[in-house]
Amino acid sequence: MLKKELTPWRRVQRCYLPVPPEADEAVLDLYSRPYDARYPAIRLDEQPKSLRADKRPPPPARPGHLAAYAYARRGPCTLWMFVEPLGQWRTANAAARRTGVDWAHQAQALADPPRDRQAERLIRVCDPLNTHTYASFYRAFPPAERAAWPVQLAFPPRHGRWLHRAKPELSVLTRQALSPRRPTQDAVPAQVPAWAEARNAAPKGIHWPFRTADARVRLKRLYPTIET
Repeated sequence: MLKKELTPWRRVQRCYLPVPPEADEAVLDLYSRPYDARYPAIRLDEQPKSLRADKRPPPPARPGHLAAYAYARRGPCTLWMFVEPLGQWRTANAAARRTGVDWAHQAQALADPPRDRQAERLIRVCDPLNTHTYASFYRAFPPAERAAWPVQLAFPPRHGRWLHRAKPELSVLTRQALSPRRPTQDAVPAQVPAWAEARNAAPKGIHWPFRTADARVRLKRLYPTIET
C-alpha cells in the first residue's frame, strides 16, 4: 500500500521538476543569436544502441498468427551527432564506447574543418552529463594541444533536455538510416556517415520556434514572483 502511494510522487520528482528560468534563458538566448562563423555553436548529442542480428530469416506472416523472431546480440555501440542548425550541416559517426575521453576526441574532431580553425571560440552545446566536462579534455590531450583551440561548453538544464536542438536530428538519423536489425559494429559506422553526407547535400536546418519570450509566457509558473 505504501509503494502505491509513493509511486505518483516519485514519477513527478523524476520527470517534472521545475526548470530554473535562468538556465532556460541562457540556452534560448544562445539559440537566438545570428550566425557568426567566428563563434560557431555546434550541438553535440550521443545515444547508445544495442546491436542485434537475426539468427535465422523471419518466417512469412500468416493470418491469425504472430510473427516469431529470433535475434542474437552483437554488443553495444554509441551514435554521435554533431549539428550546426544555422550552418545547416551535421556530421555523425558511431563508436563502441562513450567515456569522457571518447567524448573529448569526438568534440576535438570538429575543430579540424576549416570553418572551425578560423573560429575565435568554439561553442559546444551538450547535455550536462558527468563525461561532458573540461576535465575530459585534460585527460585526453596535452596542454599545448588544448590551448590551440579554445572551447566553451554550454548546457541545457538538467531537467529540460528537450531544449537540446541535436535531439531532433538524432531521431531523424535513427529512423532513416538504421534498420531494426543492426548486425555488427562494423556495419553501423559505414551507414551513419553516409546518411549525414546525403542530408548535407540537400541542406536542412532545424526549425526552432520556442524563444525566450515564449518561455516567459508558457513557463511563467517557474519564474520567481517579485512583490513591490
